Amino acid sequence: MEAAIHRPAQQLTALLIAPDRELALQFAQTLPATRAFQILGDLKTYPPQQILEMRLRQLQPDVVLLDLATELAAAENLIRLIAQVQPDTQVVGLHRRNDSEAILRSLRVGASEFLYAPFDPAVQAEAVGRLRRLRRFESPAERELGKVVVFASAKPGSGASTLAAQIALALGRITDKRVLLADLDLVGGSLGFYLRVDSEGSLLDALEDHCGAASPNWCSLVAQAHGLDVLTAPDMPNGEQPEPSRLHDLLEGARRTYGWIILDLPAIFHRTSLLAWSESDDAFLVATPELPSLHLARKAVNLLSQIGFPRERYRVLINRSSRRDELRNSDMEKIFNVPVHASVPDDYLALDRVVTMGQALNGDSELGRAVEDVARRLAGVPAAEKRRSAVVLTARPVFSES
Repeated sequence: MEAAIHRPAQQLTALLIAPDRELALQFAQTLPATRAFQILGDLKTYPPQQILEMRLRQLQPDVVLLDLATELAAAENLIRLIAQVQPDTQVVGLHRRNDSEAILRSLRVGASEFLYAPFDPAVQAEAVGRLRRLRRFESPAERELGKVVVFASAKPGSGASTLAAQIALALGRITDKRVLLADLDLVGGSLGFYLRVDSEGSLLDALEDHCGAASPNWCSLVAQAHGLDVLTAPDMPNGEQPEPSRLHDLLEGARRTYGWIILDLPAIFHRTSLLAWSESDDAFLVATPELPSLHLARKAVNLLSQIGFPRERYRVLINRSSRRDELRNSDMEKIFNVPVHASVPDDYLALDRVVTMGQALNGDSELGRAVEDVARRLAGVPAAEKRRSAVVLTARPVFSES
């Protein structure tokens, strides 16, 4: 998860969209003096709808700074889209000059402010004041929301579903917070099978019925497994793509009810996975040491970089690792050009037992200890607390079947 960013109270976070790079540079050069906006992301072209949606949901900017000079009609379409996807995000038009046509057209479709070169600091300060009055800032006393953590494989069959389920179980045990585990693979989801649960509803029902975690119908949709609430995939494979706004609303509602929301996704190249990736606080790309999986993991890293996900926002997990593997973590890091967060050992006997019985891993196996370690690092549990947890787990295996 990205570290919290400390910024002056008067600054507004911003996503900059500016095909006119000279205009973007001229504006950026004024920011150290004005301290009006903090640029969280910079798109050098007018993005397609899917990329814009993901960047808005990922960054949650206060404003979008939008180049109106390059192609006004394209900019107008983006303003309309921003209003649909993130209604609370204000749009500030940027231009090379005080263009009356651009001002009128942009304001008509929903822009809030208009700034033009040479971007006078006093004018920027006045604009920020008006924008702050328009925005509804969250109360600092609002309680902490739950975290969304996603798991997606580079290659189908890499074990992302098993890791998502077992890490969810470990998080519930370690943090003593409510955990929701949801299967977003609407075609080949297998969490229900892994955990041996049956449910009257599914994640698809929750999306279609606009049923949030605070709804009276929620309990009929989720199944319980070892202390987790589980939203399974539908019984019949469904190839429909989740509506982005419905998925966003579902997750935002879940954040207010659960401490952790763990999402098991299709392979990373699937649109649903990229959409959910943009909603996450932490993300794990799961690969195995085999060359086809490593090849696809490298492609996935390049894809995530191209669509604007910084590499510090996700982690690579190597599943089914073995001392016999020819490639070490350092070798794989050179292939991916990103660090390997952890390697999970290939422990067939331990895994077969828990999958067959629908149980949780514990500290009796190397695999169980590795999963616990990933969960503790994710939860930020200190080393001293790890040792206490291990003692309790050995003395009383909470999730063992009687």
